[in-house]
Amino acid sequence: MRVFGAVLVSAFLLAGGTPAVASTSWSPITWAACPDDPDSPEPPDGECGTLRVPLDWDRPWGPALDLAVARHRATDPAHRLGVLMIDGGGPGSSGAEFALASSHVFSPEILARFDIVGLDLRGTGRSAFIECDDTITPPSDEPTDRAEFEALRQYSRQAIADCRARNQPVFDHADTGVNARDMDAVRRALGEDKISFLGVSYGTLLGQQYAERYGDRVRAMVLDSTIDHSVDIRRFMGDRAAAADELFRQFAAWCDRTATCALHGRDVLATWKQALVAADQLPQAHNWLPDRVFSDMYGPDWDDVARVIAETATGQPPMRAQFQYNYRSIRLAVVCQDFDLRIGSFAQYSALRAEELRRSPLMRGRTIGHYEATTCLGAAGPPANPPHRLNISRAPRILLANSRFDPATPYAWAVNIHRQAPANTTLLTYEGSGHGAFSRTPCTRTTVDHYLLTQEAPRHDVSCPAA
Repeated sequence: MRVFGAVLVSAFLLAGGTPAVASTSWSPITWAACPDDPDSPEPPDGECGTLRVPLDWDRPWGPALDLAVARHRATDPAHRLGVLMIDGGGPGSSGAEFALASSHVFSPEILARFDIVGLDLRGTGRSAFIECDDTITPPSDEPTDRAEFEALRQYSRQAIADCRARNQPVFDHADTGVNARDMDAVRRALGEDKISFLGVSYGTLLGQQYAERYGDRVRAMVLDSTIDHSVDIRRFMGDRAAAADELFRQFAAWCDRTATCALHGRDVLATWKQALVAADQLPQAHNWLPDRVFSDMYGPDWDDVARVIAETATGQPPMRAQFQYNYRSIRLAVVCQDFDLRIGSFAQYSALRAEELRRSPLMRGRTIGHYEATTCLGAAGPPANPPHRLNISRAPRILLANSRFDPATPYAWAVNIHRQAPANTTLLTYEGSGHGAFSRTPCTRTTVDHYLLTQEAPRHDVSCPAA
């Protein structure tokens, strides 16, 4: 069964071919039955098509790409409100798969009134899938001296260059600003004057950039677990490190009050430190334990966190491999171009690392911000889609949703975005833990559904209690 979690995972691994030459006119999407998913016992619940768009929007008559699109039609077409476009984030998830999984994600009311449409963004799913060679073991991403830093930078530079060479020409045209233009091409191909949108995690950046460029084409927009495109590298790394530590303390409090926790009755923080020391002795390139725990924080799956810590502390670490994100390849073409993550020297890295450790002593700063910054270390030139403050003056009121304790998109980012656009945003706070908020509880779902169905955002910011 197709599953939507905090980050939707794409099951497609199809490489794209050489782009064709763009047509001089743009046609509607031709819909057909979707191919069967061999990993799903259920037939696809929707229809699939492709849309041809320019490889480079500044050269519309040059080479083109075929982008995969899927649609789950409104179950009550007589009362259809329009199109709800969706993006599950990553980057690297399949928007088309998200749409085909709509019946597992959205309420009956939303399914009745909207065509749910998902687009495989450039480099994902069936849209010129970007795949890099990651068979070479990288050096430690925690360099302790200039020589180790230079080795890491050289590895990153070579990895990005190799990936770019393997995935041309789409690699140079895959940042989120370009994807926002693709999304408007889908709107036009569907014949819609306006669209509604729901984006989760990195999908919120797509929504923001669409609202900046095409605000008058937005009917309603929900941004769940929000990326702050205005942050510099210090906050990109430090805010996420601090959020992970804050959430770990939530886990410790849960364990203290929950009899079924494998660490109940023990000093959780002391046992965690003991487990870290035990994991330090294992022959991995770096301590895998914070990565494993961080992956469980998305749920959050506190039972698994407790079990992993307990077993590792006693010298019996679990056999499951270290958590790895599904965007290992596409992030080189997207995240490295959406943010300025170029660390210029070992001195700058050392200062950033010290700030991570200051704000995240429990998790050792090993979170998604650290991974992305060190992965993008060797990116050449300035980012194609540089960070900036949000400007959505032409858009209607947008609903921001965020968990209070989110390890990947810190609550502080949602607050900062709300401050950047106070006249155009309402903040929905889920007072619990985990990544992804809109479907957590009846309170969060009802608030989101009412807004999408009526276009009426709450007059004031909303708080929903933890489950």
